[in-house]
Amino acid sequence: MFWDSSALVPVIVPEGRSADLLRRLRSDRDPVIWWATPVECRSAVLRRKREGGPAQVLDKALRRLDTVVLGVAIVGATDQVRVRAGRLLATHPLRAADALQLAAALIWSDGAPQGESFVCLDDRLRAAAEVEGFLAVPPTV
Repeated sequence: MFWDSSALVPVIVPEGRSADLLRRLRSDRDPVIWWATPVECRSAVLRRKREGGPAQVLDKALRRLDTVVLGVAIVGATDQVRVRAGRLLATHPLRAADALQLAAALIWSDGAPQGESFVCLDDRLRAAAEVEGFLAVPPTV
């Protein structure tokens, strides 16, 4: 499965969907992320900390992130990802970082995402991933 940052943040920071996503990650034999996903996750955690979130919980989340990153495959920052992301921006109403995530997933799937899962909680990115042929999980609530 390819994991977007939006789905990994609840894995490392306790919230409503954390248990389900953590279960999914633990059962994923070959999780894959984009090269910048750890930076996006770190940004989300540190933003919560700056906004007054519980420091101890968020410090633990950063340590969990480091552990998660050790156990996943990473699609690198390549020209191929950059070019594909540019094409996706012309097709879907995505932000740049989301286009890069989806481009990385498409590169990982060798351009044939049918039957592959894209784990994501962002509605706009989920919709684009589905149009591209991925199965977006988990199901929307």
